Amino acid sequence: MNIQELIAKINELAKKKRTLGLTNEEKAEQKTLYKTYLAMIRGQVKGYLDNIQIVETDKVKH
Repeated sequence: MNIQELIAKINELAKKKRTLGLTNEEKAEQKTLYKTYLAMIRGQVKGYLDNIQIVETDKVKH
């Protein structure tokens, strides 16, 4: 499942939770989707941070 599909399903369940309520099965699915989403975001951030290079320049004398 890509991130757009994941977000769409999370939003669908969130809307249903506000209007009709969720079954226990849907609550479990929502919890799993949240965990999956957070893992994907953490992976993206980690990948971004892993590719950062610190470049030091000569210090300016005052």
